[in-house]
Amino acid sequence: MRRQPPPGPASAMSERPGKPACLIIASAASAGVSAQSFLHSFTLASAAFNLQVATPGDEVQTSDITLEKLVIGKLIDFVDVNESNMRWIQDFRMKSYANPAKLESIDGARYHALLIPNCPGALTDLANSGYLARILQHFSNENKPICAVGHGVAALCCATNEDKSWVFQGYSLTGPSVYELIRQPSFASLSIIVEDFVKDSGATFSAGNEGAGLLVAGMDEEPERLKIFLSVNRMSC
Repeated sequence: MRRQPPPGPASAMSERPGKPACLIIASAASAGVSAQSFLHSFTLASAAFNLQVATPGDEVQTSDITLEKLVIGKLIDFVDVNESNMRWIQDFRMKSYANPAKLESIDGARYHALLIPNCPGALTDLANSGYLARILQHFSNENKPICAVGHGVAALCCATNEDKSWVFQGYSLTGPSVYELIRQPSFASLSIIVEDFVKDSGATFSAGNEGAGLLVAGMDEEPERLKIFLSVNRMSC
């Protein structure tokens, strides 16, 4: 489901004074983002954070550079839209912050937390993103909390060090099983099988249902904000 919002500020953030900033990264691939997962993620996280949505953007030719093309990401294709979430998605599309920032323009140091909802499209774009890799490396080095839900866990696969080791080596992850992936029409063309990648990279993988996800918590994060991430991880699907 793709609908162009009305003209408004470029890639605005949902701002409330006194709250830290959370970056929500979503896929821009045609396989899309789960509408229900995004709804739960955005609603719950907004209780504790100012939120900025970001997606990968189009490559910009030198002869065609404009400010908008440099900072605006692609609009999100929501999948599994139904009667229970359609109204919320429509209302969200009307907000200025529905315009995602371009992932390639994001400075991870500006954000206190990172959230990746259930994105079937993550296997196509986010799992191979060098820009996301740098953001994840920053979050890991600074011990900031990261929450990835469902197929959004695939986005973490991009985060490798210079020696090709995985940033999340030694972590324990939960994500969709190979059985869940086989059910996807695009299974034969997938460039990465998350379960195999995680195990080969020295981490532990536990297969769960499609809504299962990973929670990586910063050790010094406030308990109240960790509760928000736990809620997102438990409720999103």
